[in-house]
Formats: sequence, structure tokens, C-alpha cells
Amino acid sequence: MPVLLHIETTTRVCSVGLSKAGQLIALREHHSKEYSHSSLLTVFIEEVMAETGLKPVDISAVAVSRGPGSYTGLRIGVSAAKGFCFARDIPLIAVDTMRALTRTALLRMNDLNGMIPPAAIETLFCPMIDARRMEVYYALLAYDLSVVHDTRAQVVDGHTFAGLLENKKIIFFGDGADKCRQVIRGCNALFVEGILPSARGMVQEATEKFGRKEFADVAYFEPFYLKDFVAGKPKVKGLSS
Repeated sequence: MPVLLHIETTTRVCSVGLSKAGQLIALREHHSKEYSHSSLLTVFIEEVMAETGLKPVDISAVAVSRGPGSYTGLRIGVSAAKGFCFARDIPLIAVDTMRALTRTALLRMNDLNGMIPPAAIETLFCPMIDARRMEVYYALLAYDLSVVHDTRAQVVDGHTFAGLLENKKIIFFGDGADKCRQVIRGCNALFVEGILPSARGMVQEATEKFGRKEFADVAYFEPFYLKDFVAGKPKVKGLSS
């Protein structure tokens, strides 16, 4: 029975979980306006270990959310995951962030009863991660999590989903969906609030990949940034931008 450590840091949510045989057994999460992952990750890992009575030697593999998302968050999460794998000589599992976010949404909507339309097979799921201004990272997935449109970076306007929304319901969620609510119109556009990346949504894919021995190369694995990192220009004191 594999025991997996799950690390999710693609956004301002810092989430760490432990699963055993495909079931989540411990979870720690913190959502902040500031990135505090570097100070929280180690603490959260220690806390989920203490809660379950497990030790590092009991961990079979580490699963990390691969992106896209915040450059800073991705670097911190992947570095921590690699460090744990190197120290214990265990495999690294890369989990697709958009699929994991969609699984989190499905778990949440099942809990809320009735949020998923009856004709779910005709419904598309659109996880969105904020990429600043009106740009988001998004993908479109069917109910079985098959990919309809690959993950992309997009400046969203009123025309982005207009054609699809004529014939299909689309459920939008994630921290990028909130800012798109005003420009995405139509009775087939459904928005669900409060769904953010979580280690909870990583468990199924990570467990399946462990069973198939589908591991990332610990030495050479890099996050899926999607866009190149662009550092902001430092402000010069006394000058306005």
C-alpha cells in the first residue's frame, strides 16, 4: 500500500497531504495574499507526519503539482519535493495541476449536491489559475477528465468561450475564474467559488501513476511554467513609474 506525500504550491495556497492506498489521511493548507510556502512547507510536512504517526522512511514517493502557476510557488514546491526524494532515494511523481484542480472541484461539487448539471456528459470543466491582469492559465476538460483543450495562457474577453457556450455548459472555477466573471456571459456559464488548488485533488492521479511506475526524473524534472519568468523592474526611489 503506497504512502504518498503530496505538495501543492502553484498558487498562494500552500497545501500538503498524505495518502495511503489512494485515500487522503492527513491534510494541511494555508491561503494567504503573500507567498509563505518556504516557511510553511517543512512545518506542514512535519505536522501531517506527526498526525498519522508516519516517518520519512514510510513514504513511498513524493507527488508535486507541476504547474502552470506562480513561478515562485512552483520553484519552492518542486525544490522541496526533489529534496525529499533525494534524501530518501524515492520516486518523484509529477501531477498535472489543471486535472488536480478539476478533481478538487468535482469533490467539492459532489459535497454540495446538485452543483453538477444532470447532463454532466455535455458539461465542460474549466479550471483557471490567475496569471495577472486579465490573463489566466486555463484548460477545458470533459467530465471524465479527458482533455478538450490543452492548458494555455489567455487574455480572456467576451469572445473567448462564446462559441462553446452556445451549445455546452462550462463550469468555471479557480482563482482565475473570479476576475473573468464580468466578461464571460451566458446562461451556460456557471461559476463555482472557493475552489483552489489542493493536495486533495492530487491523490487519485498520483496513486495511479505510482501503480504504473510513471515517475519523473528527480535530477532533471522542471515545472511546467508555460510562460517565461519576467522579473519586475525595481522602482527607483523618488521616481514615479
